[in-house]
Amino acid sequence: MLNIQRFECNMLQENCYVVSDETQECVIIDCGAFYPEEKTAIADYIRKNELKPVHLIATHGHLDHNFGNKFILDEYGLKLEIHRDDEIQIKQMAQQAENLYQFTLDEEIPPIGRLLTEADTIDFGSHRFTIIETPGHSQGGVFYYCKEEKVCFSGDTLFRNSIGRCDLTGGSMFMIIQSLRTICQLPDDTVVLPGHGPQTTIGHEVATNPFIDR
Repeated sequence: MLNIQRFECNMLQENCYVVSDETQECVIIDCGAFYPEEKTAIADYIRKNELKPVHLIATHGHLDHNFGNKFILDEYGLKLEIHRDDEIQIKQMAQQAENLYQFTLDEEIPPIGRLLTEADTIDFGSHRFTIIETPGHSQGGVFYYCKEEKVCFSGDTLFRNSIGRCDLTGGSMFMIIQSLRTICQLPDDTVVLPGHGPQTTIGHEVATNPFIDR
């Protein structure tokens, strides 16, 4: 069984998740920790639960989902794993900071550890995440899906009753609609844990989300 802890991070209230199982191995998803108290909360949770972080993964390369990458590298020695089509987003994090947030990123951008494709998996403990490519919010946006537990992490592709914006670099409304058609083939009772806001289910979104064809 998966244990999932959500941390709301940074000025955009981004959702970072620490996901573990009975082996105590864990995966950190979308570490947007920006403020010191956010980094402390994540580290305290991992320490108190005696977890062993083995992967740092991101659903996409936007800065609000990756503020904490250096913190995770320094604390646990983990390098980011992200879809290869968002490599450029990570390399341009300093430009993102200036263009979107009007501030200077005053720390070095840590190196990427692994560039992912849909053929890869994220294995930890007794569980596996498969990767579903969901471009549209960004070129390299993905879902991380655990079939066994019927849960997925959607980043900014799908929110409760909404979707991510498509007007940033690499965004495409056409592509995100195509991606939604793909992920709506998942079972209705699949829990969706998004990059912002509350959780939902595939069934709820198919029934109510105005951006999904029915």
